[in-house]
Amino acid sequence: MKIRNPRTFQVKSFGCQMNVYDGERMTELLEAEGLAAAADGEEADLVVLNTCHIREKAAEKVYSEIGRIVGRDAPPMIAVAGCVAQAEGAEISRRAPGVDIVVGPQAYHNLPALIRRAKAGERAVDTDMPAASKFGALPARRRLAPSAFLTVQEGCDKFCTYCVVPYTRGAEVSRPWAAIVDEAKALADAGAREITLLGQNVNAWSGEDENGRTQGLGGLIRALDALPGLARIRYTTSHPNDMAEDLIRAHAEVPKLMPYLHLPVQSGSDRILKAMNRSHTTDSYLRIIERVRAVRTDIAVSGDFIVGFPGETEADFEATLRIVEAVNYAQAFSFKYSPRPGTPAADMAEQVGAEIMDERLQRLQALLREKQLAFNQASVGRRTEVLLERAGRKPGQLVGKSPWLQSVHLETSTAIGEIVDVEILSAGPNSLAGAPLMRTAA
Repeated sequence: MKIRNPRTFQVKSFGCQMNVYDGERMTELLEAEGLAAAADGEEADLVVLNTCHIREKAAEKVYSEIGRIVGRDAPPMIAVAGCVAQAEGAEISRRAPGVDIVVGPQAYHNLPALIRRAKAGERAVDTDMPAASKFGALPARRRLAPSAFLTVQEGCDKFCTYCVVPYTRGAEVSRPWAAIVDEAKALADAGAREITLLGQNVNAWSGEDENGRTQGLGGLIRALDALPGLARIRYTTSHPNDMAEDLIRAHAEVPKLMPYLHLPVQSGSDRILKAMNRSHTTDSYLRIIERVRAVRTDIAVSGDFIVGFPGETEADFEATLRIVEAVNYAQAFSFKYSPRPGTPAADMAEQVGAEIMDERLQRLQALLREKQLAFNQASVGRRTEVLLERAGRKPGQLVGKSPWLQSVHLETSTAIGEIVDVEILSAGPNSLAGAPLMRTAA
């Protein structure tokens, strides 16, 4: 018999960093309602699947997970949240009748009320995109880790032809200045040393400061730089069209802004970029990278790539390899094109075959791994600061992040949450090894 009165819960998030943030907020919301996080997810009375809809496999993974949970001896209450819930509410009802709650990414503040409806035996669905922000209905932040996410912007107006985000997250909306600053203060006061500002197009954020002046993301970052206790600021994910000059200057002028920029390009072919409706060219993209590197010479650049977009030829793909060579990415994410129902690209002619996509992805990822390893190896011998975030696999080992978002393993007795001076001793493709120096950073 299915559990109808949940006392414990598990939130399981898939996909992007904004989903991680939403998962943290749902956890805080459920705890404020008196539920306890289950020590073992298999024993939870309520399982919240916080879903991603960017690629087909991500959505199918959710249905597989639902089937596994429903098959338990005592199935818990199941809530499907996030972008799959928003895009496929009716489909979830058809394919997965064992799901009790369906809630979209703009409505999860209503989760307690939906749980009450499910307890009464109703099937609770909320995929509205209300004009009122969900953030004001969420409980106060609490410390979750030395590094915390903070959503400042949601939604997207860019309408890339392959992307479902405008349909699942809605139009671009910027959270108010005061709400962001207050949440950042709460996180810093609770012990967060690093905050990553999140948005589907985070650098499209705009708002009025406490004096009524219009500010962009650069101005917001300058305000957060003044917060006591906060040591590091990051932001992701950016769109090339929104890299304002003030934000670029912030990389030179704001000490707490880390030397790392995630700026997706998606393709090195102008023909494909136009078909994607990306609204930038390879030349304009490269000029942005040049401007950022001119003010911050040590900046690490990360990107996103899609291979096999409809109509992509071998020449188009080779143009993508050339832009990888030109930028020398420190890190990058790369994926095969996945047609999403309702997007213009899904109906385009010249869909690229699976075998061609596989072969191109392997070539691209080999080059990206080469670039990432070279970037990491160039760090050997460098002295830098590392924010300690978690225990490592070995006794006495901790793992932290360098300013360039590299994982660094070291043996130290310093507490998690501290920033230590480290000398980098060796480098692999995915992480670095270091040794602590004498002084602990303030």
